Amino acid sequence: MDLGLKEEYTIKKYLPNKQNLKNLSTFFYAFSDDTRLQIIILLTIKPLCVGDISNMLNINQTTISHQLKILKSLNIVACDRNGKNIIYYIKNTSIEGVLNATVDCIA
Repeated sequence: MDLGLKEEYTIKKYLPNKQNLKNLSTFFYAFSDDTRLQIIILLTIKPLCVGDISNMLNINQTTISHQLKILKSLNIVACDRNGKNIIYYIKNTSIEGVLNATVDCIA
């Protein structure tokens, strides 16, 4: 089936530009690792420190810290210091909606 020029133009205008495409790819990269995904899910429930995340997931703190560093660099999580503890939280509250919508798609 050959598209006409007008139809092709109409369809192409919905494609993201290169920067938005890169941003989407980077965003979804955050969800592509099981450990990162578990951390994201936990943090949508409650802000937590590395030790709490480590205990809940039964994964060593070094691995959790590494994944949090990645999530922080992707602007998915942020952190605040609370005394000696660093508390991590989801930076964008829309993340929970993205997770819920995704679960609905695969269920």
